[in-house]
Amino acid sequence: MEKIEIAAKCENLPIVSQFIEERLEAAECPMKTQMQIDVAVEEIFINIASYAYEGKEGMAEIFFDISKDNEAVITFKDSGIPYDPLAKEDPDITLSVAERPIGGLGIYMVKMSMDGMKYEYKDGHNCLTLIKKLL
Repeated sequence: MEKIEIAAKCENLPIVSQFIEERLEAAECPMKTQMQIDVAVEEIFINIASYAYEGKEGMAEIFFDISKDNEAVITFKDSGIPYDPLAKEDPDITLSVAERPIGGLGIYMVKMSMDGMKYEYKDGHNCLTLIKKLL
């Protein structure tokens, strides 16, 4: 398992993206799958940078591993306010954009594009894990 620890700031997204992309390329991840993972990583990291620390500075750790089942396993860890994005109800995508409440669409997109997601709050840390098969 490899890890990067970085200030949870939106301007650090390119560093996080490069960290993930280099490992996916080394694992010979198909481009379509890599793009799905890139979008998910961007959504999760930007949410941490924007909301986890309520305007204060904080850190994020991103762990990357390839499972024995050939899945990318990416875990985001922060010590911000406890928040389980998986507990939030999915948005009603049958409503028009004008009728739909703001928020939740990004996490919904991540849920739909990943093969699995897990959240736990442990030892003062939010831990969100994304799992994607490298087909």
